[in-house]
Amino acid sequence: MQATDIPIEVTRPVLAGWLRLQQTDGVGLLTAHALLLEFGTPAAIFAASREQLLAVARPRQADALLAAPTTRLEAELDAVQAWQQQPGNRLLAWGDAAYPEYLRNTTGAPLLLYVKGRAALLHQRSVAVVGSRNASRQGVLNAGHLAQALSDAGLTIVSGLALGIDAAAHAGGLDGPGGTIAVLGTGIDRIYPARNGALARRIADEGCLVSEYALGAPPSRDNFPRRNRIISGLARGVLVVEAAAKSGSLITARLALEQGRDVYAVPGSIHATLSKGCHQLIREGAKLVESAADVLQAMQMLADGEAGARTAPDDSFVDRVLEAMGEDPVQADVLALHLGQAPGELQGQLLALELAGLLERLPGGMFQRLRG
Repeated sequence: MQATDIPIEVTRPVLAGWLRLQQTDGVGLLTAHALLLEFGTPAAIFAASREQLLAVARPRQADALLAAPTTRLEAELDAVQAWQQQPGNRLLAWGDAAYPEYLRNTTGAPLLLYVKGRAALLHQRSVAVVGSRNASRQGVLNAGHLAQALSDAGLTIVSGLALGIDAAAHAGGLDGPGGTIAVLGTGIDRIYPARNGALARRIADEGCLVSEYALGAPPSRDNFPRRNRIISGLARGVLVVEAAAKSGSLITARLALEQGRDVYAVPGSIHATLSKGCHQLIREGAKLVESAADVLQAMQMLADGEAGARTAPDDSFVDRVLEAMGEDPVQADVLALHLGQAPGELQGQLLALELAGLLERLPGGMFQRLRG
């Protein structure tokens, strides 16, 4: 039996049931999921007898479920309902039809997801791009370029809003049509780190912010490793751009493997501390990535015929684009206007020319012709 697909914003009692289940002391996610599979909805769980609950839960858990709701429940209900009234805000329960399917089917999926922004991105094909907070300049550039190229190919970029690689990945995702999803380690109404405040606001407007934590929840050192399972759970694969030997990004990569996702890693210098984690992942079987094409081919987004089309574009089209580009860097939107094409359509064609080695992607969404 699967949890009933009911949008939880419909009634206050339904919302109360989900919040109460999440708050019940001693009932973790694995037990909560087992209860939902047995009884269908939180309301049915709380209406069950002790004997019925003991078929799934331990005695102390059953007693906690039978206890009266906590005094904070009503206050939290008021806060959540007020938050839901704000534009772009949505609360999704594991039993909601709008809950992202890829995440729903992972072990320990959150009972509730607070979502701000373009919730439709949660259902798009996506790849996580993660790495060191203390990234090198080259690592940041690599993350941004790879994320934008993958976004241009239609993939949504998932990351954790941390400094360094995460921030660069989000910015790259926003610069392409695929967009980006930021998974927070705080309540969705609190942004951490503060230095990424402007980026978070842009993601809320153009992408999507996600959190499993209650409104107002502060940053905690335990929250961030825990939220990594959501980053990998939302994505089809995880790309690690730069990571030290004990980086938190390796946690995300290993969670991805447990969830049946592919793992990709960007190699670096054998002398670089921030390459040790990536080299370790490659030794353990991660796919080595030197360009976005490596990820796209691994995800079967560059089939044989498609790969051939991208690496050998029509000569007349190549001539038109290269002539329009001239010798100086140019914005894709400006180029699209000059060629009389839709920007979204041109992005895919520019990716084909980039993979063919005919042009180079530069920071800031710029492209420049390469001379042989």
